Amino acid sequence: MNNRRTATTRRAMTAVAITTGLVFTVAGCGGGDGDDDKSEKKSTSTSSSEQDKGDDAEGENGQAPKTDEVLAEVKGEESITLRVTSAVRDDGGFVTVSGTVTNNGGRFWAAANWRGEERELNKNGSSVAGANLIDNAGKKKYLVLRDTQGRCLCTKFTGGVKPSQTAEWYAQFPAPPEGTIKVDFQVGAMPPAPIEISEGE
Repeated sequence: MNNRRTATTRRAMTAVAITTGLVFTVAGCGGGDGDDDKSEKKSTSTSSSEQDKGDDAEGENGQAPKTDEVLAEVKGEESITLRVTSAVRDDGGFVTVSGTVTNNGGRFWAAANWRGEERELNKNGSSVAGANLIDNAGKKKYLVLRDTQGRCLCTKFTGGVKPSQTAEWYAQFPAPPEGTIKVDFQVGAMPPAPIEISEGE
């Protein structure tokens, strides 16, 4: 009888020990899962916030306003405003000058006297064919380049410029010597516009 009771007691104690061990094991695993979940949540949260910051930064950069540099602005005949926004020397031995012209008057503007007085330039119609670059230091004047048929390498204002309208323009000239960067752009009866020539990339 004593042997049976002893065996039964041992079995009971073994069962209790195993059960207790299982409970601790389950509790331990459960705690570990909770920590992992928190870690994952924290990691996900951090990644999301960093991504949001990155998106915000990109958004700010993407929305940065782009403004054209104005090298010179002059106002003159028939309430016209002329802006020069670029003057670039290219490897081909010429300078490209560009900008905008705005008609601030109440009448249609045809740029009739901007095409120049030369008979060859008359066929260019409303254009900046009569524009020139003046190198005061070198005492030279550079005329707009033209092809063999007298057509200028410049903008033609087809249809003119209506009141309150702004039109873009460009004109190409022979390049002054490399040491010359300060010149005056002049067209029609507009005042000379002092500009600086930059080197092309």
